[in-house]
Amino acid sequence: MNPAWQNLRADFPILNQQVNGQALVYLDNAATSQKPQCVIDALVNYYQRDNANVHRGIHTLSMRATFAYEAARERSAKFLNATEPGEIVFTAGTTDSINLVANAWGDKNLKAGDIILLTEMEHHSNMVPWQLLAQRTGAKLRYLPVVAGDTGLLDLTQLDQVLTPEVKIFAFTHVSNTLGVINPAATLCAAAKKVGAISVVDAAQSIGHMPIDVRVLGCDFLAASGHKMCGPTGVGLLYGRKALLEAMPPYRGGGSMISNVEYFESKWAAAPQKFEAGTPNIADVIALARAMDYLDDLGREAIAQHDEKLAEHAYARLANEIPGIRMLGPAHHRSGVISFDLPGVHAHDVVTMADQEGVALRGGHHCNQPLMRKLGLSSTSRASFYLYNTEAEIERLVATLQKIQKFFAG
Repeated sequence: MNPAWQNLRADFPILNQQVNGQALVYLDNAATSQKPQCVIDALVNYYQRDNANVHRGIHTLSMRATFAYEAARERSAKFLNATEPGEIVFTAGTTDSINLVANAWGDKNLKAGDIILLTEMEHHSNMVPWQLLAQRTGAKLRYLPVVAGDTGLLDLTQLDQVLTPEVKIFAFTHVSNTLGVINPAATLCAAAKKVGAISVVDAAQSIGHMPIDVRVLGCDFLAASGHKMCGPTGVGLLYGRKALLEAMPPYRGGGSMISNVEYFESKWAAAPQKFEAGTPNIADVIALARAMDYLDDLGREAIAQHDEKLAEHAYARLANEIPGIRMLGPAHHRSGVISFDLPGVHAHDVVTMADQEGVALRGGHHCNQPLMRKLGLSSTSRASFYLYNTEAEIERLVATLQKIQKFFAG
């Protein structure tokens, strides 16, 4: 075993607590992950030692902050195997990154009659920005369907039918936050390239859970959030091929993103700076880089194997030991996200009662309302696993759901 995995849970101080008199079992990682002490320390260290604005100051604190901030860009490029640090734009998260592409690339390049292709499993964050873009430009939305049934896999037999030369953008999730499906991102990006469309990968659920190499994926853009990969909230990144970033106009205006300002016009800085208007989220960017170090110390392939093992085990236990339960997503070769419908019990009741047992779940439509309607559901309960979860916690989950089911059965 990698020594970094020994006593792993001790790295996460929040896990050492009780909720409603029970040891906490945190199974809401698809919503946000917990933070190791080293990431918390990176935040505190910045504010205690280096707090200053970046890029323009020449005093010591500013230079230290600037060095750490730009070192985080280099770290992010290495984490994704980008060609150069200039392909990394720091944003507020996945949603902000997708909106950047929709506005900066989409407004410039789309026109009436063009097609934006999505999938039926998209999170609202990878749906609503494209709807707004379509309304602004007269472009149309099209969807690659999910196969019938509960496996949640994309119907790739229809890919050639929907990915036609009229498609200019193909935006899709790498890993579904409801179904746990891991989509064949490299195949989808290659198909988009073949018809001349740009590919936009929503990596919110994959970024900290598996190795990601943007050159292997062949994507044009990739959006991710820090808080789902052991990093802080309010920070994320956009990877974009340098040629595309350079050709795009800025998304927001202000300080830092300019090379020269006159009273009636301005000239922009080169990418990525032209997309980072104003004072950036310095502390969280620095802490995000520390989270990347932490994940690589553990090994992202090992994290992926751990997630899949727990998810497959949980899927089998719930399917076999909770009568009538409806499981979503594939039984095997999946991410650490398990969504289910407990017959006769609303998802919010499941989550509320699980909380009384110290088990943190998520209940609702998971920002997947169109998908839920397609599946004939209004909501599901969701357990999502990460590197610090254990099989013993799955035992707690099973026992908790059995208790809930017994209560509602009267």
